[in-house]
Amino acid sequence: MTRLGHILKELGRNFARHWSTVLGSLMSLTLLFLLFDLFWIAAGTSQSFYDRLLADLQMEVIFSEELEDKVASGAADEARTLEGVLSVQYISKEDARAELSRLVGTDLLVGYDSINPLPRSMILTFQPGYLTSTHLGQVEAELRQVKGVDEIFYSRDWLTKMENGTQLIQDAGVVLGLLILLAALISSANNIRLMTQTRAIGFGQMRLLGGGKFFLAAPFLLEGLLVGSISAALGWAVILYAKDEVSFTQFDIIIPQLKDVGIFVAACGVLGLISGYLGIRKLLR
Repeated sequence: MTRLGHILKELGRNFARHWSTVLGSLMSLTLLFLLFDLFWIAAGTSQSFYDRLLADLQMEVIFSEELEDKVASGAADEARTLEGVLSVQYISKEDARAELSRLVGTDLLVGYDSINPLPRSMILTFQPGYLTSTHLGQVEAELRQVKGVDEIFYSRDWLTKMENGTQLIQDAGVVLGLLILLAALISSANNIRLMTQTRAIGFGQMRLLGGGKFFLAAPFLLEGLLVGSISAALGWAVILYAKDEVSFTQFDIIIPQLKDVGIFVAACGVLGLISGYLGIRKLLR
């Protein structure tokens, strides 16, 4: 209990003597973590918006005019067996005429019952995990082998560009996370190193009196832990306060779950603990 009391006393003394350094470290880390929080929210929001758009992606297959109706409907049944296909809607000439009449409000093919020029087609929807350019390209290649398939339409270019954009966001998140990790480590470690330099003589005396390395380092390790976790918590406090003041009509802002936020705050505390060790390790040799 005496050791714990001494450690907490030293921790309070560090905060009191070097309050400006601690405050500067707290503010700089809060800004760094806030930057990462904003990117995290932006990435989650854009992914949610992308998933919503992707869910509406369909593949339309046009059959040739010469193909018999029986063969065309059989091709639709065959398409249902393809991997990842969720549903197949077969559209006959009559169905296409009814849909056109619904869209324009009148039947444009009155008097052309025997020579309906609208094509037969089928519309494929896919399970969410199969909505990738690679898989849809494979499905397209298989469908082109089916007798009577004339044209296949889906948003190939859009899908490829969105996948590239999503990958770019993920790569940027990794780079940003590493930069913030490095900046937080350097900033916190330097601040703790500055505080330990003023007490180098006292450290030497306590080492001569038998003070253990952990006993001497504990106040600075706790300081790093507290500053790191409090900075991360303050960043999320700002986010949660501001989220009710900002809204968009086209999409919803996706805030990470409370469990994930708690893990992030704990991880930042561990990061602060590591920075505390880096700042004190020279005096422990």
